[in-house]
Amino acid sequence: MREACMRTVTHRQASQLFHNKFVVVLGDSIQRSVYKDLVLLLQRDSYLSLSQLKRKGELSFEQDCLIEGGRLGHMNNGTEYREVRQYRTDHHLVRFYFITRVFSRYMESILADFKHELKPDVVIVSSCVWDVSRYNRKWVPEYKENLNNFFVQLKAVLPEESLVVWNMTMPLGKKIIGGFLVPEIQDMAQTLRYDVIEANFYGAMLANAYGMDVLDLHFHFRFSLQHRMNDGVHWNAVAHRHITCLLLAHAAQAWGVELPNPLAPVPACEQQLQNDGFGPRYYEDGLSTRSQFSSGYFSFENKTTHNGGSYDNRHGHGGNGRTMLPPAAPSCGGNNFVMKQKHTKRQYNPYSRHNSNRSYRY
Repeated sequence: MREACMRTVTHRQASQLFHNKFVVVLGDSIQRSVYKDLVLLLQRDSYLSLSQLKRKGELSFEQDCLIEGGRLGHMNNGTEYREVRQYRTDHHLVRFYFITRVFSRYMESILADFKHELKPDVVIVSSCVWDVSRYNRKWVPEYKENLNNFFVQLKAVLPEESLVVWNMTMPLGKKIIGGFLVPEIQDMAQTLRYDVIEANFYGAMLANAYGMDVLDLHFHFRFSLQHRMNDGVHWNAVAHRHITCLLLAHAAQAWGVELPNPLAPVPACEQQLQNDGFGPRYYEDGLSTRSQFSSGYFSFENKTTHNGGSYDNRHGHGGNGRTMLPPAAPSCGGNNFVMKQKHTKRQYNPYSRHNSNRSYRY
């Protein structure tokens, strides 16, 4: 059995790295799972269960709170569906907004919150599949315009030190089913994966042009398709933990925090796993795997220092299920061809009274 190595981030490291940080996740159901996995890792070293991945709009998940929409409103698969969640402790604040369009009146209201209230230290955003399928079949001009409007207004309301990461959409399957795929657009299912590749290109290029960081999940998971669920859209807990590790590793790099690099040997992606949401899937989709953004990437090995600060959690509102660790994780090989290289950012602590100059090693 061939083995590969994956960078792992522990609960302790995640908790310390995001200590006194306000993290916002914007996006669709996949981004909801990104939020959920982060919330879980901030509490313990455990993986999401299949039911936790599938559930939406619940009143509480792992000590978080549903703030708006979901089961507090009308559960539906329409473009007006809302779901705002928040996980809050004395030293962590993580919020999720479900969006179906990268720029809209609803997005303007979210940005207004950032402008007039607590400003995020980290924004993890993705919006693609709904944009290219539910609003206009000739989606390209409108999507480009909405991306421009979003990035312009986001930069206007956030401090320069805020870390913004644009998650590129992960590979779709040949056959897809999902809440967004209503009967009126069933005929788009066969070609949607190609539309996503094109939309990923526009989103990544514009995000980079506006100084945002780009995480190319489509490129990174192109050979990890066995971790994609049977619906052809969503991904299992192993994949989502790997996404979390990539995001945390980049945040550490951006803030000059040194993360130890424990290399956990795991079975390679070609291994056949049990069919419980982690089972065999297509290993190729017949799509090009060459990344448009492969040059200029880096591994997270630089050793620098980090400035920390205290935190007053003034804003926010406030089903525990344990699961065994899955037996495998996606391979990341020797190179992290996933993140555009950016300059080191000073940590943004809007609520700190002073910064210490100590160097942290998590």
